[in-house]
Amino acid sequence: MKPYAFHPEAEAEADIAFDYYWTKGPDAAFGLDEELRDAYRMLSVHPMLCPPYLYGTRRVILNRYPFSVVFRERLHDIQIVAVAHAKRRPDYWVRRVKH
Repeated sequence: MKPYAFHPEAEAEADIAFDYYWTKGPDAAFGLDEELRDAYRMLSVHPMLCPPYLYGTRRVILNRYPFSVVFRERLHDIQIVAVAHAKRRPDYWVRRVKH
């Protein structure tokens, strides 16, 4: 099991998504939070079970919400690169991994 760390913009994306779903109701917001936490546990424990994605990343697609968690495995941790909405600005996060 590797610890995970957020790219600052990915953490902000998760917060923005939570805030949006909060306007729909606490159940929606807490449901998103639960799915995100499940995704974080999955990628931390079994990163190789997640399919390869773009530019050396992998992703976990959420079941009930239109988001995926894009991440890359590094030597000592797993970096969550984006909490990306499925229908908006595809691949906008690429600049975060091209350093």
